[in-house]
Amino acid sequence: MPDMTVSASEVEGGSVTGRLSTLDRFLPLWIGLAMVAGLVLGRLIPDLDTTLERIKIDTVSLPIAVGLLAMMYPVLAKVRYSSIGDEFADRRTLRLSLVLNWLVGPLLMFALAWLFLADLPELRTGLIIIGLARCIAMVLIWNDLADGSRELAAVLVALNSLFQIIMYSVLGWFYLAVLPGWLGLDTADLDVSLWEIGKSVLIFLGIPLLAGYLTRTIGEARKGTAWYEQTFLPRLGPVALYGLLFTIVVLFALQGEQITDNPLDVVRVAVPLLVYFAVMWGGSFIAGLRLGLRYERNAAVAFTAAGNNFELAIAVSIAVFGVTSGQALAGTIGPLIEVPALVALVYVSLWARRRFYPDAIPGVEGPADGPAPSARHR
Repeated sequence: MPDMTVSASEVEGGSVTGRLSTLDRFLPLWIGLAMVAGLVLGRLIPDLDTTLERIKIDTVSLPIAVGLLAMMYPVLAKVRYSSIGDEFADRRTLRLSLVLNWLVGPLLMFALAWLFLADLPELRTGLIIIGLARCIAMVLIWNDLADGSRELAAVLVALNSLFQIIMYSVLGWFYLAVLPGWLGLDTADLDVSLWEIGKSVLIFLGIPLLAGYLTRTIGEARKGTAWYEQTFLPRLGPVALYGLLFTIVVLFALQGEQITDNPLDVVRVAVPLLVYFAVMWGGSFIAGLRLGLRYERNAAVAFTAAGNNFELAIAVSIAVFGVTSGQALAGTIGPLIEVPALVALVYVSLWARRRFYPDAIPGVEGPADGPAPSARHR
């Protein structure tokens, strides 16, 4: 991300967009082109999906895994780890995030799955599995694009990872077997081990988190904080967006045939997902406003609540139900809808900052709900 020092008058004058790099300014266009490129590649090159799937990290295609790690590493290298401890003192924000992620989110997705997909049990189960997998990867880049608090996002992602390992199987059993039984609905089973979930967390969060921490620690020790934040980070920042675009191309190339051959299924799954993202993000942001959270913290909570861990959902669906199952199809449709939806919410978030936080200035963040801001470099 470009390093910018922006004054309040410049914000009010609308000059921020002109100071962004070409990559940042036209991000929706690049994402759209990446989607089209992936679809075209998937249709034009025979057996491309088989080739891309041949080498995997855990149960995720190696190209997708590389893209995810490239996305997350620069964002985690920006986190000020010396300030992480302060985030745990804000118990109110942590409680809000945990309630949104582990009570509201899964229950909302369960309700939407049964409301929109009652006649399609495999897709319905796949959608519920997505709702149970709380985001630990892409949320970091959406939060960063929206100028959310990186430190708070890192803490929330870490908490989600811990809860994911402990609670995923329990919640799967509850929402697929117990709750439907209570309501007189069809039930399903979900048999997945803690180690399967733990592997996903260790790979897709542990590796870039360690790399980001070591990069900042070593960089600041050798060159100083000013050089690290003002010289190194602006050069590293674009790597995250390149990783995002690469991941989108690969995802759409892998699923191009599924998308074009099953357009109705894609639409049937897309509708509840779009409702889910809008309700989760909007409800979270409104809750943060009512609690008086500063913009940076409110954005971090909202994006953490709205995102989902699609790599885990896909892995679980394939492992339990098979690669050709409707559950796996729903899992693969998930990120295809999430990417454009969350990009749109980034712009909604930036609009909401202008509308509800008129005193918020890009590049400035203060303590939790405190009045005194401190400089933060982008």
